[in-house]
Amino acid sequence: MMLKLYYSPGACALASHIALEEAGAEFELDKIDLKQGQQKTPEYLAVNPAGVTPALRTDQGVLTQNLVIMGYIAQTHPEARLANLDSSFEFGRMQAFNGFLASSLHPLIGRALFSRPPLEGEAKDAAVEAAMAKYALVEDSLLQGPWAMGEDHTVADGYLYVFTRWVRQAGLLDPARYPKLNAHLERVQARPAVQRALASEGIEAV
Repeated sequence: MMLKLYYSPGACALASHIALEEAGAEFELDKIDLKQGQQKTPEYLAVNPAGVTPALRTDQGVLTQNLVIMGYIAQTHPEARLANLDSSFEFGRMQAFNGFLASSLHPLIGRALFSRPPLEGEAKDAAVEAAMAKYALVEDSLLQGPWAMGEDHTVADGYLYVFTRWVRQAGLLDPARYPKLNAHLERVQARPAVQRALASEGIEAV
């Protein structure tokens, strides 16, 4: 059975889409229109009862959450070297970074940029400040080298790219304050697999 990724263009599922492209996996895409509420339809809730993307259908069942999906892709496509599979510690270190993005950074930047109705005034300013403090932590402490984990590219790079892409689009990724994150974004965005994922989702580089 071919893998199927349920995604919404430009949303966080882009990270799993990039991982599939980087892995050279055979997969198909199923677009879920979040603005139209397609994630709440009975058809999609049968795939993922949580009503969010991404979801990855495999021959063993459905996986959800970027953290899990990206780990699965790395482990099932070892030849792509998308994670250090020789060291349980290094794999765990990568998943800790991905977990930080998922549980700490994503909720804050999502609230700041994508709340419905949109935040305004002091509430918007406070939400942006809280979110950008997490980006500062990545810039100043967590980013290990040219890639998120240091010298080797992993699935964590595509995941971080999703979130730096959002804030660059919003005019918040000041090159003077976030030189490492800006350089990392450019490095990831130049990868052919990332360009393929962007093109197939119909979204542009930033």
